[in-house]
Amino acid sequence: YETIDELRGFEFLPLNHLADDDLELSLAAREPLNPNIGWVPTYRFDMRCEGRYAGSISLRIANTTDIVMYLGHIGYNVDSHFRGRHFAARSCKLVFPIAFKHGINPVWITCNPDNWASRRSCELAGGEMVEIVDVPPTNSLYHRGDYQKCRYRVSI
Repeated sequence: YETIDELRGFEFLPLNHLADDDLELSLAAREPLNPNIGWVPTYRFDMRCEGRYAGSISLRIANTTDIVMYLGHIGYNVDSHFRGRHFAARSCKLVFPIAFKHGINPVWITCNPDNWASRRSCELAGGEMVEIVDVPPTNSLYHRGDYQKCRYRVSI
């Protein structure tokens, strides 16, 4: 899925229960391709711990330049009350098989260079830091204030 045209006709997979000890991922949304706003098919999950919301993780199914270079296949956010328990890295490991079933390998995860917690999460998930790249001014991330991204590769 390297171009938007290749994503037309994309189908989401049925999913098994995704859990790791006290962490569970519950499917929050399946967002279809929307080329008008630049969205690729995406699975969105809520992280839950003992039934409580603990954060979120998204898996983007595409190998477009924006995904591979700047956005990453995976994006996550952990609620401050649940930080320090490696929920981001553990959640990544839970969604890797879904990426693999869609032919995504390697998986790219990006983060801001000054986000040391996210960098550590990428490493704990099995990511190898490849490089730090400049985000082009034409990219939407640049307009949010993200001028550089660390790129981590995870081979699954």
